[in-house]
Amino acid sequence: MIYLDHNATTPVDEEVKKAMVDALDFFGNPSSNHSIGKAAKTLINDARIQVARLIGINAEEVIFTSGGTESNNIAIIGTAYRHKKGHIITSVIEHPSVLNPVKWLEMKGFEATYISVNSDGVIEPDDVKKAIRKDTILITIMHSNNETGILQPILEIGRIAREKGIIFHSDTAQSIGKMDVKVDGLMADMLTVVSHKFYGPKGIGALYLKNGVDLMPLMFGGEHERGIRPGTENVIGIVGLGKACEIAARDMPLRFIHTMKLRDELFSILKREIDIKLNGYNAPRLPNTLNISISGIIGEEVVSELNDKVALSAGSACHSGIRRPSAVLKAMGLSDDDALSALRLSVGKDNSLDEINKAAVEISHCVKRLLEVKQSRSRCLKYLKL
Repeated sequence: MIYLDHNATTPVDEEVKKAMVDALDFFGNPSSNHSIGKAAKTLINDARIQVARLIGINAEEVIFTSGGTESNNIAIIGTAYRHKKGHIITSVIEHPSVLNPVKWLEMKGFEATYISVNSDGVIEPDDVKKAIRKDTILITIMHSNNETGILQPILEIGRIAREKGIIFHSDTAQSIGKMDVKVDGLMADMLTVVSHKFYGPKGIGALYLKNGVDLMPLMFGGEHERGIRPGTENVIGIVGLGKACEIAARDMPLRFIHTMKLRDELFSILKREIDIKLNGYNAPRLPNTLNISISGIIGEEVVSELNDKVALSAGSACHSGIRRPSAVLKAMGLSDDDALSALRLSVGKDNSLDEINKAAVEISHCVKRLLEVKQSRSRCLKYLKL
């Protein structure tokens, strides 16, 4: 099996595994005021520094959470409830863990504007600026899209938010660990960090919360994580996240170049073999991500056919047997057919050039077989009608 679904999740790095296994011996409650508890607390503090170094912030600005969904919910709902009422700006291409909290807040009396994207999948900063109102309390725009890998002009949007005195949050779940992401280059007040997107464990993440930004906690308990996220800390998961951040900071230049080379090689081979269209062709993208539409096929059928050979994702959602085209691709102006024919291919640091070549062959052969079957059925139907 060749794994090309790294935007869904990544395998846990061997160094991360070792750090987590070693952390199992530190069983103390980090809130306990004895040597066993203090030893566990030291591991958390070390991990906080590792996260902070990766994205260029102060360690005390790191809030550990259970992952991206919780980080996004804390940032969005916590900001809204601190203000009690107001207007929120987001985009139509956000992850459900951003869109659904915003929609829920609308039911509670808040108002929201959903910014669309151009044909390349990019948000225009001027559209964000025009959407700002006197009562706008939060702008939340993702750094890179999980389906297309397209990067958004976060620095420009951050400047707009800063000039207007509006809190700015960015979901950087797909970007951190794949490319260099620093807070100074985004002008964000909050960022979402997700461990399992860059070779750390699942069930752990972080929220960068700029000093001075005030949030209402979503849960109430002890004073853990500055009182923003109460509950006894997941020491082993936090250690894993910290180690993943340390490795990402160390290996980032090589990781970026390697994945971009594999991504481009994969696209080049597929383009020679089958009729494909790269979605977001003119936009800057993550170094590891391809989103392609293949004329005449259904993406989900390719995923199913390659089930035990190549792991990849389709650009559509299937519920109760009904296929729905990706809302992200539809927002970019793709037809239903093109959106349903989409595939997302996301390579990783451990993929090899040989794997990419083999995967390209498997995908190309699969698409050709599906097209032949479709053409054969079409000829049969035409014959029967005669």
